[in-house]
Amino acid sequence: MTIQILGGGCAKCHALEQNARLAMAQVGVEADVELVTDSDRINDMGVLVTPALAIDGVVKKSGRVLAVDEIVPLLAARR
Repeated sequence: MTIQILGGGCAKCHALEQNARLAMAQVGVEADVELVTDSDRINDMGVLVTPALAIDGVVKKSGRVLAVDEIVPLLAARR
C-alpha cells in the first residue's frame, strides 16, 4: 500500500502525514508514505485544494487535514 500526501510541503501537509502514520499504527498496516509536492503531479491526480490524501493513487479526501479517526476507516477498507 502507498499513502500519498499531496501538497506544497506546508504545516498542514505535515500534520496530515503525521495523522496518516498514527492511523497506520492503529490499524496495524504497513505502507509507503510519499509526500507529493510537484504541482503538475497533484493536478494530474485531480486535486484542486491541498492538502490531500491518496491511497494507492486514488484521492480519498482533499482540502483539509483529516483527523486520525477519519483516516482509520480508509486504511481498514484497503487491508
